[in-house]
Amino acid sequence: MAGSARIAAYDPVMYVAAFVVSVGLMVVVTVVTRRPPARALPDFDTYLNRWSDVHEGYDARPTRVLRGWLTLMYRTARPIAVAGVLPDVLTAWAVWLALAVVALAAMGGLWALLGALLLVASGFGDGLDGAVAVLTDRASSWGYVLDSVADRITDGLFLVAAWAAGAPAWLTVVTGAAVALIEYLRARAGNAGATHVEVITVGERPQRIICCALAVGLAGLAPDRAIVLAGWSIAVLLALTVIGLAQLTLAVRRMLT
Repeated sequence: MAGSARIAAYDPVMYVAAFVVSVGLMVVVTVVTRRPPARALPDFDTYLNRWSDVHEGYDARPTRVLRGWLTLMYRTARPIAVAGVLPDVLTAWAVWLALAVVALAAMGGLWALLGALLLVASGFGDGLDGAVAVLTDRASSWGYVLDSVADRITDGLFLVAAWAAGAPAWLTVVTGAAVALIEYLRARAGNAGATHVEVITVGERPQRIICCALAVGLAGLAPDRAIVLAGWSIAVLLALTVIGLAQLTLAVRRMLT
């Protein structure tokens, strides 16, 4: 059945009320916890040095795509950092947005299109919290752990949103298991001495965001074909994740043997 039919027994007013209340609470938390930076924010070059320090010494300067991404993060995060918004609060916003995506995807139609946009915003926010932490010199081991946990939660919520939009349940479950496995392998490999940043596969988080956003957005554009469109989007994600898992396994094996 299409995603919009999956919530036929629910009152849309419930979603609107929950949205308003939760947004209000998030805004209050954001304002109350504000902590303006004690020192002037670094320039971009210093930001790149700090980013390198918290990413195992990896130098982003020679990599055009990564440098461009970090430039975007720096410019976006700078006014947020000046305003004193804490990195952990931005992490919470990313999770909140992912929850909102699930509700909007389930409502179908134009709501699902809005959900696809919020899904991309949630994924963008995943990088924003780290950028603010680096800019304000608030990067910490706790923040690293919290961000990793939030990533896994939002990964799951994105797949739930794809199911709510129309993707088959079995496919989203299998894809979720594959995503969990690749991240578990990466984490265990890191504990064993492998370097995280050097292993970039075709099954990384950006691909998850793109495929899940397509699943939700396309289902919203064509509700009558939601099952096919959302299903194929998640099937592509599953294929990329499986290939990425094979890439990561081979790379980790080379590193650790």
